[in-house]
Amino acid sequence: MFFVQAVEGGAPEVGPQGIDIKGWADYFLAGNELWRFGALLAVIFLGVLAARIARAMVEFFSKRLEKKVESKLLELFLRSMASPVGIAVFAVGFYVARFTLKFNLQDIAGEPGFSSRVFMLWGQISKAILAIAVSYFLYRMVDILEYYLKVWTSRTKSTLDDMFVPVIRKTLRIFIAIVASLFIADNILKLKIGPLLAAAGVGGLAFALAAKETIANFFGSINIFVDRPFQIGERIKIGGFDGPVEDVGFRSTRIRTLDGHQVSIPNSMVANEKIENIARRPYIKRVANITITYDTPSDKVEKAVQIIKDVLAHTEEVNRDADLAPRVFFNEFNEWSLNILVLYWFTPPNYWDFQQTNERINLAIMRGFEAEGIEFAFPTQTLYVKKEDD
Repeated sequence: MFFVQAVEGGAPEVGPQGIDIKGWADYFLAGNELWRFGALLAVIFLGVLAARIARAMVEFFSKRLEKKVESKLLELFLRSMASPVGIAVFAVGFYVARFTLKFNLQDIAGEPGFSSRVFMLWGQISKAILAIAVSYFLYRMVDILEYYLKVWTSRTKSTLDDMFVPVIRKTLRIFIAIVASLFIADNILKLKIGPLLAAAGVGGLAFALAAKETIANFFGSINIFVDRPFQIGERIKIGGFDGPVEDVGFRSTRIRTLDGHQVSIPNSMVANEKIENIARRPYIKRVANITITYDTPSDKVEKAVQIIKDVLAHTEEVNRDADLAPRVFFNEFNEWSLNILVLYWFTPPNYWDFQQTNERINLAIMRGFEAEGIEFAFPTQTLYVKKEDD
C-alpha cells in the first residue's frame, strides 16, 4: 500500500476513510512521514518569500540611485539584478527543501525514501533554475550596453546608428538565450542534444532554403547599416519610388512617397539597386526652355536673353560659382518657336524654397517681356493655300 502506519504490534486504528485519526503524522508516503511534506511545503514557501524580499530590496536601492547621474551604471546594474536575484534565491530554497525528505540513495530494496534518481533530478532542477537566473542576469545586462550605445549614437549625426542599437540588443539577447539553453540541457540536465542538433542542422538547411529571401533581406539590412547610403528622413529615389525614408528594419526599408503612400522595399533590393540620395545634393539644377514667337526681331531676341540674365543676376538663391554660374542661350529654332535655354543652380537645396524662387523668377521674366513687347510662343501651325488659275 502507498500509506503505511509506523507503529509496532497490532492493526492500526482506522477511521471511516481508512486513515489513522489519532496518529496521522506517523503515516509514510513513499517512505517519508507526512510531516516531512509539510516541512517541504514550508521551506518552498519561505524560499518564494525570500525571493520576493530580495527582489524588492534590490529594486528599492536601484530606485534610490535613479536620480543620481554619477550612479547611473550602478543603478542600471541593480535594476538588471532585481529579477535574477529573486530567481537565484528561490533556486537555493528549492535545493535546501530537498533535505526535508528521505532518499534511498543506494536504491536498497525495502529501505524508506525516494529513489536516488529523484534525488539527482531534484538537484539538477535546482541547478537549472540557478543557471536560468545567471542567464537572465546576462540577458538583462544587455540593457546597460544598450543605454551606453544610445548615449554614443546620440552624439553622431547618423540616424541609422540609432536604429542599429535595437538590432545589437536583439542579437545579443537571442545569442544568450540559445547558449544558455544548450548549456543547461547538456551540462545540467544531461540531455542528449547531439541527435537533436543534427536534426536541427538538417532542418535548418531546409529552413534556410525556404527562407533564403528573408536571409537575403537580413544581410541587405546589414549592408545598409554599414554602408549608410541614406539616413532616416532623407529623400531618396530607388526602384521608381521617390520619398523620404521612414524606417529601416530587418526585412524592408519603408519610404513615404511624395503622393503620401508608404512603400516597403525589401532590403535585398535596396542593397542591389542604385540609390539616388536627393537629400544630399548640394544644389538643385533647373533646366528651362523659354519660347518666343517666330516674328520676334533679332534685337528683341537679344533683349529677351538679357532680361533673363538680369533676373537671374538679382536672385540671391542662384549659385554664382564659376562652374555653376547661370547660363542663358538662344540655342534653337523650333518648329513653331524660337527657343531660349535657361540653366541655373539653386542653393540651399530645399525643394519648396526652390519652387518659390522659380515662381519669382518666372514672374520677373514675364514682367520684363511684357514691358518690351516680347510674346511667348505656343504650339501653332500655319497653313498656306495656293490657288491656281483655271
